[in-house]
Amino acid sequence: MEDTFEIYNNQLTQQLVGPQDSNLKTIETLLGVEISFFGNQIIIKGSEEAVKQARMALEIMQHKLIKGHPLGEAEVKAAVRLSDNPDAIESKDEETAMADIVLKTKKRHIYPRSATQAKYIQTMMKNEMVFGLGPAGTGKTYLAVALAVSMMLEGKIDKIILSRPAVEAGENLGFLPGDLKEKVDPYLRPLYDALYEMLPAEQVDKKLAIGEIEIAPLAFMRGRTLSNAFVILDEAQNTTPMQMKMFLTRLGENSRMVVNGDLSQVDLPHGTVSGLQDALDTLKNVSGIGSVTFSAADVVRHGLVAKIVKAYEERNKKKQRKTPKDE
Repeated sequence: MEDTFEIYNNQLTQQLVGPQDSNLKTIETLLGVEISFFGNQIIIKGSEEAVKQARMALEIMQHKLIKGHPLGEAEVKAAVRLSDNPDAIESKDEETAMADIVLKTKKRHIYPRSATQAKYIQTMMKNEMVFGLGPAGTGKTYLAVALAVSMMLEGKIDKIILSRPAVEAGENLGFLPGDLKEKVDPYLRPLYDALYEMLPAEQVDKKLAIGEIEIAPLAFMRGRTLSNAFVILDEAQNTTPMQMKMFLTRLGENSRMVVNGDLSQVDLPHGTVSGLQDALDTLKNVSGIGSVTFSAADVVRHGLVAKIVKAYEERNKKKQRKTPKDE
């Protein structure tokens, strides 16, 4: 199949195709199509599905440029991931159309890099409580922190609270050296890292000092009502049902709560039910709660990470398909 994509804004032509046609080459590699560029026309050749997806990727890229968003390799790859969704550009809700989503922080603007990431951001914008499920590297916590920072900078919330259970690979905090802060900080490091990528270090330190940003173990949430806040629970698969109920019932007025976890990475003692799974089962029919599930295809870390996650997913599926007779 062959299709021709015409560029009507000549000022954007070079930005669209990239230096030495690098953006077009990226699309060629990712989708297995052949792309040639003449004047204001881009000719795409390949299978019908791949050509349609390449055209949609170009439309998303052009749409972003018209909106004033820059295009780099990461944005081109994101456009390709979004391109298999026909609603990537057009949406009833213009503010949360996939191609228009941008989370503005002090240090960078953050865009969704897959259709699932876009859906996740949309879901967090529309719901007061959201469950983000799936493997590491899909951006669950990073995007939740980005939205929280963006909302704080816009004055929509007063406080960001980031938490996770202090249970990792069977270790016990009591046996680790140092005071409580020294014991807890390594478990919360990913949350600190995300913050420092979005805000200048001095602002993060100041907000931590005055309590506008709070990073604490899950146990510290007991007995509190969290109002005017964006609350994120990371590694939620390592909570018990009692801990999860305690956390979810902390939600106060004008607050949002995001609960993230990977049910394939439970580090609780053998036989202990995951509070995340228990909550999903218990709350599945409760309105006003959103849920988004990521897969290996949404991993946006090093390309090898996606392959590793996919390999483990396939192995687990094979195990689940086995019958007692097979074993």
